[in-house]
Amino acid sequence: QVQLVESGGGLVQPGGSLGLSCVASGSVFSLYSMGWYRQAPGKQRELVASISNSGTTTYTYSVKGRFTISRDNAKKSVYLQMNNLKPEDTAVYYCKHYGFQNYWGQGTQVTVSS
Repeated sequence: QVQLVESGGGLVQPGGSLGLSCVASGSVFSLYSMGWYRQAPGKQRELVASISNSGTTTYTYSVKGRFTISRDNAKKSVYLQMNNLKPEDTAVYYCKHYGFQNYWGQGTQVTVSS
């Protein structure tokens, strides 16, 4: 059973930065792609960024140039560095482990507000 634990959310002012972390257990982590999703109140969950097992990254258009996804296979961790945050980035952020069965973390709240 794969378990994912996110951390690093919080309250930040517009233009600020936050870094999210997600640690996996029970997985041969290096074999799988990982992703960060977010869900704002009243909206559907959306993909923010993903990273393949070989390190290829993808980003949703609204975060390109501001967010960076990375991974450390030795630590079984995936990260999301978020810079120049905007109020519309406010959401619960979820880590996703892809595979034959997908797994989700519990989510971490990111609030961008002055």
